[in-house]
Amino acid sequence: MTDSVEVLITADRVPTYAHPGDAGADLHAAESVVLAPGERASVGTGLSIALPAGYAAFVVPRSGLAFKHGITIVNAPGTIDAGYRGEIRVSLLNTDREESYAIEAGDRIAQLVVMPVVRARFVEVERLPGSQRGEGGFGSTGFGEHKQGVDA
Repeated sequence: MTDSVEVLITADRVPTYAHPGDAGADLHAAESVVLAPGERASVGTGLSIALPAGYAAFVVPRSGLAFKHGITIVNAPGTIDAGYRGEIRVSLLNTDREESYAIEAGDRIAQLVVMPVVRARFVEVERLPGSQRGEGGFGSTGFGEHKQGVDA
């Protein structure tokens, strides 16, 4: 197994990994934009890639921007298919209720995670095989107990 994959790229600024072992490479804004409270915008990165067959890239939020400023990605994760050759744009959303957030060209706005993917072969059947979980959906495994004065 290889520990890297070659991704052909045209870019104003090449994505970079901040630390050894990081899964996501930082994507930078290629333009400036101000996001008012609750506003969303498509922000260009000046980056286009050619992924090899069997790979996809996923655009995910930066945790610091999300936690400190409420900036997230509307369609997270955004999926970049191997056949796509256009500019990667990031659909940012300001979830802060009071403060606008200014993004300057060059700012780190998201991360790009490149992963191998498999294509499913969908097989229609009359009934699905059973499982321990069964049809239990959202919340079916319960919620953590909330104790006064303790974060759950």
